Amino acid sequence: MSPKKTAVTVEGRELALSNLDKKLYPEFTKGEVIDYYVRAAPVLLPHLKDRPATRIRYPDGVDGQKFFEKNAPSHTPDWVRTARVPTPGSSSGRDSLDFVVVDDLPTLVWCANLAALELHVPQWTVGPRGGLHDPDLVVFDLDPGAPATIVEACEVARLLRDLLAEDGLDSYPKTSGKKGLHLYVPIRESERTSEYAKKAAQRLAADHGDLVVSRMEKRLRKGKVFVDWSQNNPAKTTVAAYSLRAAPSPSVSTPVTWEELDDCDDAAALVFSPDEVLERIEEHGDLLEPLLGEHGRALP
Repeated sequence: MSPKKTAVTVEGRELALSNLDKKLYPEFTKGEVIDYYVRAAPVLLPHLKDRPATRIRYPDGVDGQKFFEKNAPSHTPDWVRTARVPTPGSSSGRDSLDFVVVDDLPTLVWCANLAALELHVPQWTVGPRGGLHDPDLVVFDLDPGAPATIVEACEVARLLRDLLAEDGLDSYPKTSGKKGLHLYVPIRESERTSEYAKKAAQRLAADHGDLVVSRMEKRLRKGKVFVDWSQNNPAKTTVAAYSLRAAPSPSVSTPVTWEELDDCDDAAALVFSPDEVLERIEEHGDLLEPLLGEHGRALP
């Protein structure tokens, strides 16, 4: 049976959306996925701008097979912006790939129609005519090892915030959309982000070894929070703010306030549905707006 298609015009671009009633989550359809992304676009798109996107696609829903898509597929419309990015040593066997850059609403809808539930981006940008900039963000992924939960991750986030502040840096939290937190630091472009993040994580672990681990070995993580600094490697990506996550129920990687982290005493307290995130956007605007523009400070 051929897919049921619906023709739409998005900011002057013609798209054919398919199977809008198909369930990509047990209780959430493709049409609802697209609707969420359209409504979140005003705050989401600035965090995707100029950043090559790795899309994680679930054509048969979250209970089916997923695949990571870096290269733009052969059927990519000619109006979708792509950027050629060096990928030495990648599993593709190619020295470079043409990544999609989700700079506008038509491209976002096109990705959502392909069941790209999750959008992941690096901490660096590409120029308008190509060329890679040095990172303008540092990110820490706070990953609790059971029986620790996001409650302990909140405690570690506060400790890390204070350490970064001692270095003259501001930090801004969001949920991962799963069990952990991400802490972002806007900086002036620097090639030293991975080096700095590793040392900061090691300093925190040295001062709070009962709660924090900075080494990769999973055997060390039980009951502690792993401060993963490795996502600052230029070859790695982190799920974008306001991106959906694949889970039994749709959740979102959601910017949060420090007050919410201070008050967190329940592992379920920082889990947000798409509808809840849209309500938060109405109330707060973009809590991660300080990551955009010229807000960054130099690394010490």
